[in-house]
Amino acid sequence: MTPTRHLVLGMILTGAAGFVDAIGFIELGGFFTSFMSGNTTQGGAALVQGGWPVVALTLSLVGLFFLGSVVGNLLALSSLGWGPAAVSGFVAIGVAVALAFVLAGFDSTRCMLVLALAAGAQNAILPMRGAVRLGATFVTGTLYIAGQDLALGLKGKVPRWRWIQHLAIWLGLFGGAVVGALLYRLVGVEALGLPVVVYTAFMVGHIVAARRDRRTPI
Repeated sequence: MTPTRHLVLGMILTGAAGFVDAIGFIELGGFFTSFMSGNTTQGGAALVQGGWPVVALTLSLVGLFFLGSVVGNLLALSSLGWGPAAVSGFVAIGVAVALAFVLAGFDSTRCMLVLALAAGAQNAILPMRGAVRLGATFVTGTLYIAGQDLALGLKGKVPRWRWIQHLAIWLGLFGGAVVGALLYRLVGVEALGLPVVVYTAFMVGHIVAARRDRRTPI
């Protein structure tokens, strides 16, 4: 089982991803900044129909998400102690840059592309704890594992209630998307300021933890 503290942190991060993706989805007119399966399907259908602008947009989102995952993992692997702080900072800066560009009057669609870069990197912030993938920006696999663990739990092969932890991560994404859509309705794209605060808080927390671990004698 995943410790409660780590599970809550994972839910918060996944919630932030849902928050950002909901705003990106609205601004992009039905495309995603973190759900690359949906973008890939829409891009493939548009290719057959000759919808070249949609193909270009979806491939750009997929490419930037992939690039973000590379950068995020390179940062995470750069230092055992400081890596997570670097990834959190990179994601916070990415979301802040997208927001700043929109507020400066740049084309909203192009600004939202930066969110895909940040979303790809976010998946490297937290490692898996127990059987649960924490802080991910996607939950399709998480839902499948929840069902798998429920089946295994009924057979007595894994802890009986472990499937609920996977479901909690899905709930984090759902809740974040709901809150993001609500705040977008109230204040517009400025709502992205909230996830910037969340990612910055994670960065500060990782910095504090890294400094503490460095001072702890082996």
